[in-house]
Amino acid sequence: MVRTGRLDYRSGLALQADRVVARRGGQVPDALFLVEHDHVVTLGTGTHDEHLLHDESRLRELGYDVAEAGRGGDVTYHGPGQLVGYPVLALEAERRDLHRYLRDLEEVVIRALATFGVEAVREEGLTGVWVPGGKLAAIGVRVSSGWITSHGFALNVDPDLSRFGAIVPCGIAHRPVTSLARELGTAPSMHVVEGAVVDAFTDVFGRVRIPSETG
Repeated sequence: MVRTGRLDYRSGLALQADRVVARRGGQVPDALFLVEHDHVVTLGTGTHDEHLLHDESRLRELGYDVAEAGRGGDVTYHGPGQLVGYPVLALEAERRDLHRYLRDLEEVVIRALATFGVEAVREEGLTGVWVPGGKLAAIGVRVSSGWITSHGFALNVDPDLSRFGAIVPCGIAHRPVTSLARELGTAPSMHVVEGAVVDAFTDVFGRVRIPSETG
């Protein structure tokens, strides 16, 4: 597991790109990067323009960076108080199924949230992790040649939820976004949430090795 701390989004993209190349070449093992980003609106390959509620110049005036993500899915927001996980894995033959991989990432978040007494679920036809109060975690991935993964999940621990108001998150207008802080009344520390995510990730992916490169 690699804790990067606060990282701007473009640096996060570069970090993943370099790691994917090195993993494909067998130079490094699998890794899970845990990141908090500066305020950014990210555009997936399925982004619809109408899900951006301001043009790019106005978004920048409001304090957001705007970036093409290179992952699947629609538009989303990342920012402080949100735990973003980027698994860079060489998927084993039995795991080479995109649908399964998405469900496995959801399972990681569901198990991590159970640590805090939060009963989160999947919703049929939608990607992500949900509670009655709304969406707690978004999922968006990229799988490149050699079945090397990048991008991943974003779990709302204690972000400023008003920041989601600049977009239609993941293109889902009829459901709100929520956070661990809102659901519990107060959020566990980011460090504690990271630990729960790492434990759940190791459980779900079994033999996948998560190196402790930092922290």
